[in-house]
Amino acid sequence: MASLRKLAAGAAVIIAVGAAAFAYLTAPAHVAASALPGRQADIANGQTIFNVGGCASCHAADYKANPLGLGGGLALRSSFGTFHAPNISPHPVAGIGAWSEAEFVTAMLKGTGRKGEHLYPAFPYTSYQRLSLDDVRDLHAFMKTLPASDTPNKPHELGFPFNIRATLGVWKLLFLDGEPFRPDPARSTTINRGAYLVEGPGHCAECHSRRNALGGITAEGRMAGGPNPEGKGFIPNISQHAKDGLGDWSVADFEMLLTNGSTPAGGFVADEMAEVVQNTAKLSPADRRAMAEYLKTLPAREGRRPPAAK
Repeated sequence: MASLRKLAAGAAVIIAVGAAAFAYLTAPAHVAASALPGRQADIANGQTIFNVGGCASCHAADYKANPLGLGGGLALRSSFGTFHAPNISPHPVAGIGAWSEAEFVTAMLKGTGRKGEHLYPAFPYTSYQRLSLDDVRDLHAFMKTLPASDTPNKPHELGFPFNIRATLGVWKLLFLDGEPFRPDPARSTTINRGAYLVEGPGHCAECHSRRNALGGITAEGRMAGGPNPEGKGFIPNISQHAKDGLGDWSVADFEMLLTNGSTPAGGFVADEMAEVVQNTAKLSPADRRAMAEYLKTLPAREGRRPPAAK
């Protein structure tokens, strides 16, 4: 009996230590206000980050009628359920107007909400984590200049176990590395700028990549396209694969796509990508050129080629 009690006590200690370690490793991360020294915000730069990030495409209640009315409400359907984009206008109650700068930075870089909750990665913080701290702070400053909307948020429609936010702590351990963008010294300043815009605020990989059963982007499917998460059609392969991707596109072709949505085949992008182009068209020619040059360097990965324009 004594040996059984010792075994039970040992097992209890192991379980307790394991539970404590699990809780520590999966706890929501935060950025402290003390990590944000005083500075003069660059509103124009914040607007650039806002545009390349396509914030209005998801968070504008009526993008065509009012692209800066960030009342939210866009339904993002997935195999896990339906996510509703929240109100991110400066409204102090319905939106994020009462959020501190540190709370905003925490959401963008750590995927943690104002109440200390894990945010769902339908908000693409796995890409936003690459942003520089100054760019996130400038984005926050720009968004404070936009009109407030009192549109209430809609709750996500998720079934068990996806409605348990604590499980996202495990997901983040697997797919959120917390690393900012690091320029490649072997590449030009222009290509590094393009890489930053594409991989960070532009979050192109979030749509144009294949994912595993847990919803994480696979290394072999990054930028190689895949099924549309909303269940209709597919997202094209934008890697440099000669057959399935865009290997025959020139830098100028990518540049024109980002400027006016035209393709080398004589067609124009539509649906969600048309809204992306409306945002990239607002960027400086230098930034569009940088993105185009970087896209031309994407490694070739087998996937599915978009259909020819009709």
